[in-house]
Amino acid sequence: MNLHDNCACCGMSRRDFLKLSALFTSSFGAAIAADNWNLPVHANANDQPVKIGYLPITDAAPLLVAHSRKLYQAEGLTTEQPRLFRSWAQIVEAFLARQVNVIHVLFPTSIWIRYGRNFPAKIVAWNHTNGSALTVLPDIENPRELGGKTIAVPFWYSIHNLVLQQLLQHNGLKIVRKAKDAPIASNEVNLVVLPPPDMVSALANKSIGGYIVAEPFNAAAENLKTGRVLRFTGDVWKNHACCVVFVHEEDIRQRKQWTQKVVNALVKAQLWSRGNRSEVARILSKDGGKYTPHPLPVLQRALTYYDRNFYKKDGAIENPAWQVNRIDFQPYPFPSYRSELVRLLKTTQVEGNTDFLQKLQPRQVARDLVDDSFVRNALQQVGGPKAFGLPNNLSRIETIKF
Repeated sequence: MNLHDNCACCGMSRRDFLKLSALFTSSFGAAIAADNWNLPVHANANDQPVKIGYLPITDAAPLLVAHSRKLYQAEGLTTEQPRLFRSWAQIVEAFLARQVNVIHVLFPTSIWIRYGRNFPAKIVAWNHTNGSALTVLPDIENPRELGGKTIAVPFWYSIHNLVLQQLLQHNGLKIVRKAKDAPIASNEVNLVVLPPPDMVSALANKSIGGYIVAEPFNAAAENLKTGRVLRFTGDVWKNHACCVVFVHEEDIRQRKQWTQKVVNALVKAQLWSRGNRSEVARILSKDGGKYTPHPLPVLQRALTYYDRNFYKKDGAIENPAWQVNRIDFQPYPFPSYRSELVRLLKTTQVEGNTDFLQKLQPRQVARDLVDDSFVRNALQQVGGPKAFGLPNNLSRIETIKF
């Protein structure tokens, strides 16, 4: 199996990043932003179709399960066929132009879009929790052995980059970003951005020492026996969010009923997915629902295999008492997570100008970036927070162990 040949790309290269940055600052980007603040309300505003944009990763599962199981239609919404994109740059660009109106996006990327690029969009729910891992060459047994090697991340503004840098620093390693073929000291780890399919092939030919990314690319390396999971990110940051549901602020303000129905469908899809993981794998697979180009065995491993005894012995799980899943689904966007994410992002190396990051106040972002009113309403329709094992007061303390 060659994932590079069969799978759409999911990373954001430096060229993509610069292209998007230029788009935001162009007259076209400015016009889009202005339109999103000032679009008039149409008589049939709540009848607009749900236009989903997604990448072929398990993070997109709730959006796609809701479509497959006709949960949007059950809410009285019309839908277009979800659109698969080849990169984060493409999906964001389509979102800016309103070619799609409901997307999943990396949580830190939503911060960059709203505050770094001043674009009016908000998170209305989490898409999933955990669902990512640090995968390395089979002979690497602990993070300290990553010294002198190159590790790939899917995008600078990602939970993957943040967790990896914290993990490396915790193990006494220095993060660098060097040109190809430049020497790397034994106490340095060189970070590069690669599309996930390229990560799988690069690890197989040993041009990188590892990568940190969403599923099913970690499961793919395991099945190919070209890599092993060194650490699950959900075992570092308990039940962290990776991708979130992102919508235009204009829809939140002017299409409240439509937005509520979209979130209702997503919450119901997440609840169903928790108890039907094998069926989720089938829906996503190229052998089943054909939403992604991944074969069923890879998706089955990503969604169902999390043997705590095996992975504890292998070192990928250090906190079995947390009782988390390899990937899980719950929609509520905890403010404590947003605050901690902003705090850690301020000390994380990323591409481009980071002045806006240093000005952000974690608590202010926690209040402004998210509108949780829709997901609170949706939770009540499925039995309340307890349906997902969440506390009734919808609060938590972040648990992180690097």
